[in-house]
Amino acid sequence: MLEVRSLGLGGVLEIMPKRFGDARGFFVETYNAQRFSEAGIDLHFVQDNHSYSAAAGVLRGLHYQLPPRAQDKLVRVIRGRILDVAVDIRKGSGTFGKWVALEVSAERGNQILVPKGFAHGFVTLVPDTEVLYKVTDTYSPEHDRSIRFNDPSIGIDWPPVAGGFQLSDKDLKAPTLAAAEVFA
Repeated sequence: MLEVRSLGLGGVLEIMPKRFGDARGFFVETYNAQRFSEAGIDLHFVQDNHSYSAAAGVLRGLHYQLPPRAQDKLVRVIRGRILDVAVDIRKGSGTFGKWVALEVSAERGNQILVPKGFAHGFVTLVPDTEVLYKVTDTYSPEHDRSIRFNDPSIGIDWPPVAGGFQLSDKDLKAPTLAAAEVFA
């Protein structure tokens, strides 16, 4: 059983797998190829990634890979919560440069599907947050790209974080959308 909700931007979806719980806890099927296909999501995932962030305010992104190594991502949180953001970077799209955000949490058990053609990032909202995500292609350094998280032309409304964001050097040096290589 799977509940799927469009987030209104080019195939970005919130997915709510059904939880079965009792006094012991719960069981949930987080991914089932047949059920996803029946819901119109027919993707072949080839790699799982796991990130841990010790503090609130760790910001990762905005990341993507260019074709032919572009990736669809299915993101979920197993501990903590994040604000997950997808930015349309498909040059010919009517929503180019637009973004959508969704709070994803272990408590809710929701997931976000970020399709190819979108830059992806998230910020941790609480300490000790763990994020798992499936991708449809393996990591390729030659195709790996990023866009500055605070590009004013995109205008993402990141939540305020005490002490500011923690970013990697790569993310601090990322180009703006106007200077980035994007999907044609």
